[in-house]
Amino acid sequence: MCGIAGIFAKSQAAQDRLGADLAAMLEQLRDRGPDSSGVAIYRDPVGDGLAKASLLDPTGARRDWAAVAAALAPLGRASVAVDLGDQAVLACEVADPELLRAWLAEHHPELVLLSVGHEIETFKRAGEPRRLIDDSDLRTMAGGHALGHTRMATESRVTTEHSHPFSTGPDLCLVHNGSISNHNRLRRVLRARGVSFATDNDSEVAAGYLTWRFREGDDLQAALEAAVEDLDGFFTFAIGTRDGFAVLRDPVGCKPAVLAETEDWVAMASEHRAIAILPGADDAAVWEPEPGRIYRWSRATVAA
Repeated sequence: MCGIAGIFAKSQAAQDRLGADLAAMLEQLRDRGPDSSGVAIYRDPVGDGLAKASLLDPTGARRDWAAVAAALAPLGRASVAVDLGDQAVLACEVADPELLRAWLAEHHPELVLLSVGHEIETFKRAGEPRRLIDDSDLRTMAGGHALGHTRMATESRVTTEHSHPFSTGPDLCLVHNGSISNHNRLRRVLRARGVSFATDNDSEVAAGYLTWRFREGDDLQAALEAAVEDLDGFFTFAIGTRDGFAVLRDPVGCKPAVLAETEDWVAMASEHRAIAILPGADDAAVWEPEPGRIYRWSRATVAA
């Protein structure tokens, strides 16, 4: 039943209001997922030799994130870019985001790494979307593209860390509506191949599968084509990468999805009402994505 929302900004105006538009979409999808919500927003890219990590203290307690940043000194100088109390975004002088992932897993196993990369920032919160929107000040955020999710929990616990999006590789995230029936077997296979998981959520396995395909040399198109063959179940996926996002439904098309495009933006949602409130929606081309077909937008193709 969950709700998915995504925006890819094609103009400066759309970039400037990205967070506000995503917040409005999530509020429309509240009754599809009142248990928890989350967003991944691609913004404020860090320079060469830097990486960002979005972190969660699963206890919900206010954390001294400056102390966590100071402890990163052996890896590289770090600072706190965003502080929400129990969540934060740290920027660190390390060229490879995976080194930051590994260091945090070894030295701060009590923390949940929500995402790591050069642009992605991830925020989650148990409860209805308004709580996350207000706590993160999402409406003020600008960026290139973003994905959001409202969750009705069916296959795992209602906690902040079980919320979507899931990120298992640098600047990669996935949100999911549906169910993956072979996720337990795939989780064992992927762990043996070096993919780590923070939860028992089936959607995190789908994200981990894409991470593994990327490590094997696939681009996003090839990884998603393989996913159609290897992931059993019914699903609508929205996938974020550093340069854009993609949408994929299972070959039967069990779960709903709507796509829309204007000169300023591309948007996807589980229901049209979440798109209808966007500026310019009356003039948008609107369609239902075909089952099993991959839809992709990237900065390179829009700029061409």
